[in-house]
Amino acid sequence: MIDENLARRRFAVLNVIRLGGLALVMFGLAVTQGVIDLPLELGIVLALVGMFDFFFVPRLFARRWHESEK
Repeated sequence: MIDENLARRRFAVLNVIRLGGLALVMFGLAVTQGVIDLPLELGIVLALVGMFDFFFVPRLFARRWHESEK
């Protein structure tokens, strides 16, 4: 059983990862819409990386933490 402080820190880390992914998606969309003057391909890549970061990286972290507790 993990202590409450560790659980709080892990929860905060997961939320920061999700916010970072959201920021990447928003930045990538701004690039693809021409709001920021960068190549379209870069905007698409940033948006895709942000989506991966938002949806899958927190699950990978949680799985690794769960495995390390065993």
